[in-house]
Amino acid sequence: MSKIHNSFKEDVIKGLTRFPKSLPSKYIYDKNGDKLFQDIMAMPEYYLTNCEFEILDRHKVAICKAFAKDGDFDLIELGAGDGQKTKILLKELTEQNSDFSYLPIDISKSVLEVLANSISVEIPKVKIETKQGTYFEVLSELDQYRHRKKVILFLGSNIGNLLHENAFKFLKAIRKNMHDNDMLFIGFDQKKNPQTILDAYDDKSGITERFNKNLLLRINNTFNADFNPDHFLHWETYNPETGTAMSYLVSKIEQKVEIKELSLDVNFKAWETIHVEISQKYDEDVIEWLAKESGLKVYSSYTDTQSYFKNYVFVKNT
Repeated sequence: MSKIHNSFKEDVIKGLTRFPKSLPSKYIYDKNGDKLFQDIMAMPEYYLTNCEFEILDRHKVAICKAFAKDGDFDLIELGAGDGQKTKILLKELTEQNSDFSYLPIDISKSVLEVLANSISVEIPKVKIETKQGTYFEVLSELDQYRHRKKVILFLGSNIGNLLHENAFKFLKAIRKNMHDNDMLFIGFDQKKNPQTILDAYDDKSGITERFNKNLLLRINNTFNADFNPDHFLHWETYNPETGTAMSYLVSKIEQKVEIKELSLDVNFKAWETIHVEISQKYDEDVIEWLAKESGLKVYSSYTDTQSYFKNYVFVKNT
């Protein structure tokens, strides 16, 4: 069995036997989950995608010059997905004749295959080397045999999937894999009108609901379980004080779910929850605090015309 399969197994057992129940959102992403997320990013309510596209397009020259200022480098993307936003930077880097290799990392093999094929057709000059696995396993592996500058991309407000405590751990772990001239480029969704945020994660067409429920379908398919997604309600909350949006699957009835391959029966009371996703929103003060506590400092930042979203370049605070 693969490491990913074993991790999935361990997280399902641990998450569904604790109280309150929770499951990591990363397991939503299989072939069906990947497609549903593409649909989410195309929704008019999901402002994050368009805002980051705007930032990258408006500031691509300055961003790419910053990346390449020390010469050749590896452009390493964590959770690369379909790479549509990254292609803006890849095209600009090739226009600037930068000497770089693109190393996308993703847990989904199918996503990496699609990405590699599209890059070879659309930007054939780009040297691409895909890496399947978890972020830190691959970063640690790269550090052992590649010794030139690293520019690490983490786009799409993926850091928002972590509470502050875990965001610290994440940033510190990345810093551990950075050398003095390395850079970290991250997107942070900003605090804004709470209704705008709720609409982005609870769309009326139900795409986000199907996306989150795909986690139940994946458990069914992987571990021979009998989750009925219709017996769960998708529920979204947002706390404007903390900037935390939370997604839950709520059991509509008292029920028992059998997960045969894991020899596990999971009992749900009516209205009991499974926490499946967090989307943290930020302001300048919180980002400066996160960086300082993680041993990083802000090198530069870029925003969209509405100031809904910001991309930051961090370097080591030595």
